[in-house]
Amino acid sequence: MKTLLSNLKIVVPDKIFIKDPESSDLGKRIIEHSILLIDEIGFDNFTFKKLGVRIGSNESSIYRYFESKHKLLLYLTSWYWAWIEYQLVLETFSITDVDQQLSKAIEIVTRTIKEDTTFNHINEIVLNKIIINEYSKSYLTKEVDQENKEGYFIIYKRLVTRIKEFILKVKPDYKFPASLASTIVEGSLHQHFLVEHFKSITDCNVSNSPTLFFNELTFTVLKK
Repeated sequence: MKTLLSNLKIVVPDKIFIKDPESSDLGKRIIEHSILLIDEIGFDNFTFKKLGVRIGSNESSIYRYFESKHKLLLYLTSWYWAWIEYQLVLETFSITDVDQQLSKAIEIVTRTIKEDTTFNHINEIVLNKIIINEYSKSYLTKEVDQENKEGYFIIYKRLVTRIKEFILKVKPDYKFPASLASTIVEGSLHQHFLVEHFKSITDCNVSNSPTLFFNELTFTVLKK
């Protein structure tokens, strides 16, 4: 299994990039160090010029892979959701009990992230911090509708749809499966943010994780 996973490639919509960063050592360095730099200084302060200095390459070389830092953020967020999706598929495949299947799906999208050694150039723990803090900047734009039409958010939407399908297995007549599914995914990011920055307005903490909260919330709604 480890050998099989070592050959796994996370697929990101090709319209997001000009040249696939996974196709070269420079591209992988761009991804690796953009994650670290965005975490260090924030997306608003991040520039290709600063990234170029960090990796010892010309700013123009980065533009051969991405036309803007917005597209780079779209790449990072798409990669993250695809990585979460592959875990969800892998870890729920053999579960036959529908309650357990949904519970595992909730765990996967809400749990604290651990680094995956399958992808040496990506620190998933740091990337998760970027998703929590910066993900909304990838879609809160004037261009969101056009980018949605072009498929930039297809992986995120596919992940939410998978959770929606698990919800319907538990309660086929539930009226709001997509709303609940998207609330679990987005709400998890928000709760992790609150735990880090606004502890007084969340009950989630080391003892009561977002996973426990969203499992209780979901099954309370579905089983009433």
